[in-house]
Amino acid sequence: MTSARWVGVGRSAAADSGTAGAVARADALSGRADARLLIVFASPDHDLEAVLAGVAPGDVPLVGCSSVGEITSHGPAERSVVVLALGGPAFSVCTRVATDASSDLRAAGADVARCVGTVADRPHRTLLLLSDGLSGNQQEIVRGAYDVAGAAIPLVGGCASDDLARKRTFVFHGGRVLRDAVVGVALGSDAPLGIGVQHGWRRAGDPVLVTRAVGNRVYTLDDRPALDVYLERQGAPDAGPDEFTRLTLTHPLGLGRRSGEDYARFVRGADFEERSLECVAAVPQGALAWFLEGDVESVLAATDGACEQAVSALGGAEPLGVIAFDCIARRSVLGPAVEEEVARIGAVCGGAPVAGFYTYGEIARTRGVSGFHNQTLVVLAVA
Repeated sequence: MTSARWVGVGRSAAADSGTAGAVARADALSGRADARLLIVFASPDHDLEAVLAGVAPGDVPLVGCSSVGEITSHGPAERSVVVLALGGPAFSVCTRVATDASSDLRAAGADVARCVGTVADRPHRTLLLLSDGLSGNQQEIVRGAYDVAGAAIPLVGGCASDDLARKRTFVFHGGRVLRDAVVGVALGSDAPLGIGVQHGWRRAGDPVLVTRAVGNRVYTLDDRPALDVYLERQGAPDAGPDEFTRLTLTHPLGLGRRSGEDYARFVRGADFEERSLECVAAVPQGALAWFLEGDVESVLAATDGACEQAVSALGGAEPLGVIAFDCIARRSVLGPAVEEEVARIGAVCGGAPVAGFYTYGEIARTRGVSGFHNQTLVVLAVA
């Protein structure tokens, strides 16, 4: 680390929420007084307002969100609090929050992206986005942010989660715990910022045609009820809601993209009466879709690939820290090998401190308008 810029990470598994926040902050700062940004990832099992009071940001900008598991260099954790601190005069930061986001997600994305216009100018910039993971079609947030930030500003981030309850997710801004909100952080740096994104899923079987879909609701595939087709292709035609939920963690839909790697679309739910599927983001009517599958080897290979992409984007500079936005579905595939995944993130990134969380969706846009991902690993490397 240098005096001009530094990255610190702290974690606490203390049962008391205020204590957990205070300990994680103290470890992240390690006595340094020139923090420019605090990012908090915390289990919703905690009293989240007490966590933020423990972190006590003072006049340091604070953002973050609830999680379904937390990540640091020491490995994956559950029911903990993680704090990442960026510090030193070589960073500039501006944050913004939009509430009631679900009423117009695109407008919310555009609103928070306006912080890009007020952050102190630096040679390298990115816009970090954190959103309520249950607020609707998250791709609209990305579109809105792109409308304002433009093609020159990369977008990166993730969707808050809630220990797989899928009922209430939260984002943090300052000392506030918010639902149905989007947080934006314009981050400027004198040194490069690198983004990597890969998922590790592969196509299984023949494609299907999306014959009826509205937004993120898919009604028919190949002119048949979408839920029936999905369950049949997974070899579980009579599955009920519980088994369906388990299947979706490891069997997303794939939508083709020009790079050759599919966009993975997480199947968030189903209507067992009308036999439709609900995805986290829009699935275009008329599109070809594939059922995707993966295993430990393919997911770990994608971990290496995402980290290598992020590091290579630093142009030879050494990473000072890494933020990982990792879909909970990938963790479900890895099982015990999730420890190896986190170790690989640190190793590929040269031993830099790592912080992150398991998400309900990931954001990474370095080119083009699209940038919302499911069941994917997104890595931001900070030099």
